[in-house]
Amino acid sequence: MSGEPIMAVERLSAWYGAAQILFDLDLEVGRGEVVALMGRNGAGKSTTLKGIMGLVARRRGAVRFDGRDISALEPYRIARLGLGFTPEDRRIFSDLTVMENLDVGRQPPRASARGAAWTPERLFALFPNLAERRDRLGSQMSGGEQQMLTVARTLMGNPLMVLLDEPSEGVAPLIVEQMANTILELKQQGLSILLSEQNIHFAALVSDRVYVLEKGHICWHGEMAALLEDRELQRAFVTV
Repeated sequence: MSGEPIMAVERLSAWYGAAQILFDLDLEVGRGEVVALMGRNGAGKSTTLKGIMGLVARRRGAVRFDGRDISALEPYRIARLGLGFTPEDRRIFSDLTVMENLDVGRQPPRASARGAAWTPERLFALFPNLAERRDRLGSQMSGGEQQMLTVARTLMGNPLMVLLDEPSEGVAPLIVEQMANTILELKQQGLSILLSEQNIHFAALVSDRVYVLEKGHICWHGEMAALLEDRELQRAFVTV
């Protein structure tokens, strides 16, 4: 990574009640970079993304995004600054259509953003499955289609960076392939992405660097190519 990162996390700790989940995490994401946050179930990946987004009630540490300290901001203010979040459980509005879900996420273009603003038609070119279902209710869509809709709705906010939580989980292999191609296309357009992922094959297709979590601690970080070459590290902390 070269230049000032678009996001820097310093000594992030988080608790659910009295239980500490994250322990002094440090990580960075460069502009236009895709970084994977990997580890087994329960390692703290989703909590890390929620902690960055201000969705954990008790947390400690500093988060800087696009040159600004966002540590004390409420989640909606963080989103308005250009940090998008796609949760693991998708959170689409099941009684709204695809078009209505996209309208919920709409935000004006950002002066500092690279490339054109996101519109429904531009998103339909990226997700042809959604174009064919633009008038369908969220409840009538498959899990993979809902995953696409979650990402598309986030992009309607014209973010500078997106936090993606487990985008390959629970979807068909064909959708996984489409999602990987989508992330690569977004990267090519200059979007920065922090990706929580358990599937090393998926992460390897799209990621430049990786942080490996174990029981709320970062136990390793480096280039994705180095992780792929280290089978012992994979067996110890990543693969099931």
